[in-house]
Amino acid sequence: MARRKDDPLSSYRQKRDFTVTPEPQEGGAPSHGALRFVVQKHWATRLHYDFRLELDGTMKSWAVPKGPSYDPADKRMAVPVEDHPISYNTFEGDIPQGQYGGGHVIVWDKGWWEPLEDPEQGLRSGKLKFVLHGHKLHGRWTLVRMGGGRGKPAWLLIKERDGLERAATDYSVVDALPDSVGPLPEAPGRPATAPSKPAQSPAAKPSALPDFIAPQLATLVDEPPAPRADWLYELKFDGYRILARIDGQDIRLLTRAGKDWTQRMPHLVQALARLGLGSAWLDGEIVVPDSQGVPDFQALQNAFDATGAADVVYYAFDLPFLDGRDLRNLPLVQRRAALQQALAQADERHVRLSAPFDAPAAELLASSCALGFEGVIGKRRDAPYVSARSQDWIKLKCSQRQEFVIAGYTDPKGTRTGLGSLLLGVHDEKSGALRYAGNVGTGFTRQSLQALSARLRALKTDESPFAQRSHIAGSPHWVRPELMAEVAFAGWTRDARVRHAVFHGLREDKPAAAIVRERSAPLVPPRQRAAPAASGKPAPAGDDEAQVGTLRITHPDRVIDPTTGATKLDLVRYYARVGPLMMEHLAQRPVSVVRTPGGVQGVRVFQRHFDTGDLPGLRALDPALYEGHPPLFEVASAEGLAQAAQMSVVELHTWNARRDRIDRPDRMVFDLDPGEDVAWQQVLEGAELVRVLLQELGLPAFLKTSGGKGLHVVTPIKRLYDWDTVRAFSQAVVQHLARTLPQRFVAQAGPRNRVGRIFVDWLRNSFGATTVSAWSVRARPGLGISVPLRWNELHGLESSAHWHLGNIDARLDEGNAPWRGYAKATVSLTPAMRTLKDGR
Repeated sequence: MARRKDDPLSSYRQKRDFTVTPEPQEGGAPSHGALRFVVQKHWATRLHYDFRLELDGTMKSWAVPKGPSYDPADKRMAVPVEDHPISYNTFEGDIPQGQYGGGHVIVWDKGWWEPLEDPEQGLRSGKLKFVLHGHKLHGRWTLVRMGGGRGKPAWLLIKERDGLERAATDYSVVDALPDSVGPLPEAPGRPATAPSKPAQSPAAKPSALPDFIAPQLATLVDEPPAPRADWLYELKFDGYRILARIDGQDIRLLTRAGKDWTQRMPHLVQALARLGLGSAWLDGEIVVPDSQGVPDFQALQNAFDATGAADVVYYAFDLPFLDGRDLRNLPLVQRRAALQQALAQADERHVRLSAPFDAPAAELLASSCALGFEGVIGKRRDAPYVSARSQDWIKLKCSQRQEFVIAGYTDPKGTRTGLGSLLLGVHDEKSGALRYAGNVGTGFTRQSLQALSARLRALKTDESPFAQRSHIAGSPHWVRPELMAEVAFAGWTRDARVRHAVFHGLREDKPAAAIVRERSAPLVPPRQRAAPAASGKPAPAGDDEAQVGTLRITHPDRVIDPTTGATKLDLVRYYARVGPLMMEHLAQRPVSVVRTPGGVQGVRVFQRHFDTGDLPGLRALDPALYEGHPPLFEVASAEGLAQAAQMSVVELHTWNARRDRIDRPDRMVFDLDPGEDVAWQQVLEGAELVRVLLQELGLPAFLKTSGGKGLHVVTPIKRLYDWDTVRAFSQAVVQHLARTLPQRFVAQAGPRNRVGRIFVDWLRNSFGATTVSAWSVRARPGLGISVPLRWNELHGLESSAHWHLGNIDARLDEGNAPWRGYAKATVSLTPAMRTLKDGR
């Protein structure tokens, strides 16, 4: 890493043909203030992260195979590479194959770095200490050079203990925040080696108008945070959360769950249209104010039940998107300034700005309670907009109040009609079971009793929706748990029942399955929290949840394999990492999945049809592909794999055909299924013999572990023949093996036939049959993984589960390279059919 006085970029230029590669050739202007850093995620021969620090007019660069870690125990290998030009900081795109570093590149993180000692001396001595101010990487880090070895010795990238470190078991920054970042964050103060520079604010990113933006949610806290200057406070409205999507004159009003309420409020659509905004997303709340201007929740409900929707007022409090610019990365104060300007000409009868108050939070809370409001919302001034529950938004309530699921009702007494009280429930945060939470019998009007009774009678059921039997006085009437009640109450009893509950109305803007007991949380200082993604992605979840990318994981600590201690979070993180590799094997193929809600030693649910609609990330296919059956489905995207794992999917199996020509298989699979008494060495030799036969037939053979007991040999074929033909040919191949080597192979299924021998399963080549996908975890103890292999790796395997969830990270860098050339190896079966027939 010594400085080269002549041309520090000579090595960089010599390795590249700039008539072919889109990489920048020129050096770029050095910083005149804080020094820049960038981390680029690079899918070359192996996925790695390029870590670059600006110094002396270039970017000093290291390749970090596993990427940075916030855990000081993770000493990440960092291999020094040639200096890069400063202009490389913004490079994203594809380096052509055949060029040096061929593959896809994104800017995974960037910002400013602050050397804590003389950086040039640190590079010479082999120990460089510094502070990072990025979107994802923060705090103190060290690069340490390792001794020995030939050529350039490798370095180690290590997170220092400064209060920002996090255990790898709790948080992986490369898994939680996998995507490209936006512009540079605000520059810090004067670095140790550079003159001061005016702070730079992040800019809004050009972007197409998103179809939907999930709202940011507030965390309930017991007391206001300090210092006061960091926060803005607004009134907490007693209404429904509504996001307005504006695309010219096309305006939609959506609930927080994405339900379209546009037709319910035509007057708001007209009022928003008159703002003259080209494209925008507004975030706010609809209310119906009473004569004193205080929101009346029951009046809001009545507005939709009758003809009073014209009384609904929209209070806007955030602006995540405006006129082709994504504003979510901007600080709140900048978004609010843009919002105020956007609403300058608003008709305040229908659209209003939610104004902040410059007063101590405790005083604001007391005043709001005295006026009849629900409480106040606090928002951190410098925070971005994130589509998740975040401690950058907090709520302070006047009294306890939340939504409950209605599970039943009791009969009325005295002169009351309709019902006596509602039976309330909340879902257990860990198991998801519905638990009894008490009754509410006050707060009803005659009108609400009649309307509510009619709706509940339509939902009557004979069985209690509660997971456990609860002592409920009288003869309760059970209903399907679909309706939600907004209830204020004095507190909770020791047995988790509400006290002095008052009904305020029904809620329709949230899913019933999301209702849990709302608990206040202590505020964690921002420096002790992992920073949210600059693009407005969710902040890390709470103790009973976790975050992987944009996906919130419920019950992350649930053990799915007691033999290894692996958790649900481990599984989701794996599928989030392996997604791009696995999609090469899943794309356009119908899939079946194995779900294990109780862990791999519990009940296994095999699902091949999209008949439940409860698997995010999976997409239903045309029913005509499999007539007479519910639709098949496919994995919609790499992100869909993690979503499926969140829903307890462990295994994914694929068809041998793609959906565009479902009647023509494009591969054959030979699944070596050994008998219980067959030695592993015999399985390895069996795979070699299958390969030899296929080669004699002129057919290619690719190898992978099954992750279970056996091995898979896969042959890519041209889509010339139907299923029956391919199946018959694969059967003939296996029968030839069994006749030639009867002591080793058998062509008939069944445990009795496999005693001492290997059944080469040709039935995998039947219409509707599936084979476990490459990179799929297996739903069995040990969590083996099906991994693509080179043939020269065969005899190094210890078992078919040689690679498993506990050691797979060491294999991911290899990726699909062992199957390079698979697509070009596709052949017609016609010559092989003739050869096999002639050789019999």
